[in-house]
Amino acid sequence: MIPSKLSYSNFVIASVICIVSATILFIMNGILGTIPFFLLVNHDLGAAADIVFTSITNFAEVVQWIVAAIIVLLFRRHFFPLLLAAFTISTLLAQGIKSALPEQPRPSKAITDASLYHSVKGVVLHSVNSFPSGHTTAAFTLFLTVCLFIHKKWIVPVGFTYALAVGYSRVYLAQHFPKDVAGGMLVAVISVCFAVVIQQLIVNKFYKTK
Repeated sequence: MIPSKLSYSNFVIASVICIVSATILFIMNGILGTIPFFLLVNHDLGAAADIVFTSITNFAEVVQWIVAAIIVLLFRRHFFPLLLAAFTISTLLAQGIKSALPEQPRPSKAITDASLYHSVKGVVLHSVNSFPSGHTTAAFTLFLTVCLFIHKKWIVPVGFTYALAVGYSRVYLAQHFPKDVAGGMLVAVISVCFAVVIQQLIVNKFYKTK
């Protein structure tokens, strides 16, 4: 029996939104400059926002993948190779780009006067390997992958809102520049495209030949 089909329509719509959003961020970064654009977005929104965005960024590290894996194994087991491939490819690609590029300083290193930007107490600020944002890559990779699993149209705005919140949290916590978030979006699109190819190869090999 061939597994249920992927929702390519949702994936295409979500991918276009990601590409357009990333392009806008890159254009804004080019017009305003990396640091001015960061300072424009990085504002202290209060103690409640500190807690919310710290929690969002922490959830995007590992927990989101664990939750997604459990749900897929319980209800969409035949799509687990896609989820695993998306996670693996996006991680390797993001970390590979970080390693291949010359040193990319993060806000805490690029901006010597810490009073100019907002940071959250207790959050350790990293100094290098800024581009692309790994958390953003992970969140948008999961968003795009879930869009393939779920055929309902609501998943696109809901998933995008979540992924964008993760990306914004990285800027809010002074861990990344907006351009790093844009880079993470594009890496996610590329990664999930490759993951879809792998999923289809598996389907062709183990199902269509039967």
